[in-house]
Amino acid sequence: MADKIRVLIVDDIPETRDHLTKLLGFESDIEVVGSAASGAEAIELAVKLTPDVVLMDINMPDMDGIAATEQLASHAPRAAVVMMSVQGEADYLRRSMLAGAREFLVKPFSSDELTGSIRQVNLRERAKATRISASAPATSSANGTGAKGPAREPGQVIAVFSPKGGVGRTTVAVNLAVAAATDLGKKVVLVDGSFQFGDVGVLLNLNPKNKSIADLVPELATGDPESLETFVITHSAGIRVLLAPPSPEMAELITASAIKKVLETLRREADVVIVDCAAFFNDTTLAILDSADVILTMLSLEITSIKNMRLFLEVADQLGYEKGKVRLVLNRADSALGIRVSDVE
Repeated sequence: MADKIRVLIVDDIPETRDHLTKLLGFESDIEVVGSAASGAEAIELAVKLTPDVVLMDINMPDMDGIAATEQLASHAPRAAVVMMSVQGEADYLRRSMLAGAREFLVKPFSSDELTGSIRQVNLRERAKATRISASAPATSSANGTGAKGPAREPGQVIAVFSPKGGVGRTTVAVNLAVAAATDLGKKVVLVDGSFQFGDVGVLLNLNPKNKSIADLVPELATGDPESLETFVITHSAGIRVLLAPPSPEMAELITASAIKKVLETLRREADVVIVDCAAFFNDTTLAILDSADVILTMLSLEITSIKNMRLFLEVADQLGYEKGKVRLVLNRADSALGIRVSDVE
């Protein structure tokens, strides 16, 4: 029998902790190993009990769930956080993800949603641990030392995508990258994944010249480059940027396999890799979406945007993307357009 998933519940309301404990008590593969009423207590218990998953409420009096999640990354890095909140706004989702949460549940949620999230998060974390273990011997051999030092956990890839242009996708991607670097102190690489007509460089006032993904791809084809600094630009906001090619025809150099290798390389160098995707489907866009841990999918209160989003969600389902990988972000939610947020929901 496989090991049970060890869960720590963190919520300042006793009734909520009791309710969640009872719900999970019916699951044969899940074990509640403890509960905490505050962020500080959660960190202490996570170190002591070594849970696989931490159910973390976002609003708590002494230390909110976001701050507690950030500290868990250093005190109990193997514990994957599932954030719980009564607020479903994009800002709460963004801040939770940047803090290191692996899933975000909006209260009230069903028992199936809760257990499904716990199992999927645990499955992803175990798969990640397996990849790290498999790569560690090769790294030791390459260094010629044979010593087994601690392997660096791969960074998280966040794809910002929309099946329709003009919804603020690039602006959100840039702001997300800057916030992760300046507010959370993360090592961030922002990738312009719109290879023909990318706008990241324009928004950040960067001149690509000979520093773009078109220069990096040939180097990766012949082996790992000694340093990525030759190809990325460091912005004054503290982020590193991998720009799109300087001319549209050079986009043909970026194949699906090439962008996958680029993202795997960047994972090893950064805590967070944010990709501003093109607003259409092709092999490279699909490769980015496949490689991403989370897809932030932008839409606005326009009928064409909503229609395209529905079609994309159908495609995502056909591609077998895990529940929770695709996150909807409603931008420019102005009901003056005639469509309300409740209509979209």
